Amino acid sequence: MREPGMGNSPTASASRSPASTGRGATLGELPFEQFYRDHVDRIHRALALAIGDGPVAREATDEAMARAYVRWDRVRRLDNPAGWVFRVGLNWATSWWRKVRRERPPSEGRQRTAAAPDPVGLAARSALDRLPTAQRTVITCRVLLDLSTAETATVLGLAEGTVRSRLSRGLAGLRAALAEEE
Repeated sequence: MREPGMGNSPTASASRSPASTGRGATLGELPFEQFYRDHVDRIHRALALAIGDGPVAREATDEAMARAYVRWDRVRRLDNPAGWVFRVGLNWATSWWRKVRRERPPSEGRQRTAAAPDPVGLAARSALDRLPTAQRTVITCRVLLDLSTAETATVLGLAEGTVRSRLSRGLAGLRAALAEEE
C-alpha cells in the first residue's frame, strides 16, 4: 500500500528532507515520543473539524499516530510529518465511514460533538459543518494546521490551484453562513 507523501513523485522525494522543529534539532533527530506530545492534540482537533465527529477523529488520530510510529524512520524525514499523520488519519476515517455505511444504513440525524460551548463557537462550527468535506478539509489544513498552500496540496494530493479554489470558496461559504447567523 502506498503511503501518503512517500511515493516516487518529485515532490515526494523532496519531502524526505529534514524539517526544522524550531528547537535547534531537525525532525529527523526528534524521537517519536516528542513528536507525539507536540502534535497529537492539534492533529486530533484538525481531524475532528474535518471529519465532524470527535470520537471517530480520536480513533483516526490514534491509528495514524500508530502508523507513524511504525514508520518513524521514514516519516520523520518528511518536510511535514504532522501533515502526513493528518492525511493518514483522514484516509482511515474515510475508509471507516465507507465500511459503516455498507454495514448499516445511515441514521436520520447523526449527532456531532460541539466544538465550543459559546454561541460564536457554535455558529462557526455549524457553518463549518455545512461546507462540503473537500472545502472543510482544506480550511482545516490551512487554518488549524497552519500549512502553506503547497504543503496542503502535497498532504491532500491536490494541485495548488485546487487548494486555493477550495479555500476561497470555503471561506466565502463561511462568511455567508456567519452573516446569516447575525
